[in-house]
Amino acid sequence: MLRVAVKRLPHAADLPLPAAATAGAAGLDLAAAVPAEAPITIAPGRFERVPTGLAIALPEGYEGQVRPRSGLAARHGLTVLNAPGTIDADYRGEVQVILINHGPAAVEITRGMRIAQLVVAPVVAAVLDEVETLPDTDRGAGGFGSTGH
Repeated sequence: MLRVAVKRLPHAADLPLPAAATAGAAGLDLAAAVPAEAPITIAPGRFERVPTGLAIALPEGYEGQVRPRSGLAARHGLTVLNAPGTIDADYRGEVQVILINHGPAAVEITRGMRIAQLVVAPVVAAVLDEVETLPDTDRGAGGFGSTGH
């Protein structure tokens, strides 16, 4: 099991740390660290940055992926705008989630509401080598829809 250092910021003092909802869940639920007296309302077609009140220190060679919660997407059309958002191993600022409302009605984000999932995943470091030609494949340069599916 990978251990990740987390710092709870003052505006999240009473909120739970991210945790998996079930034993087999891949993601840790992130909660909204908005003031109880000032929820964020996201109108249809609009997006908002939502604080989590947490900063993390991922080990080198890992990234944090901020992903939508399927229930919010299915019920309200609410999703993560830059899904998956990436938290780099060298980032030490507050984890924030950019939510967008694709649904027909405004959605209120309240304190402690589970708004996204954090998945920690290994990263393969890559270096690009420029070449004149690429190896041939059966697909070649066929793009979107080129495989017939």
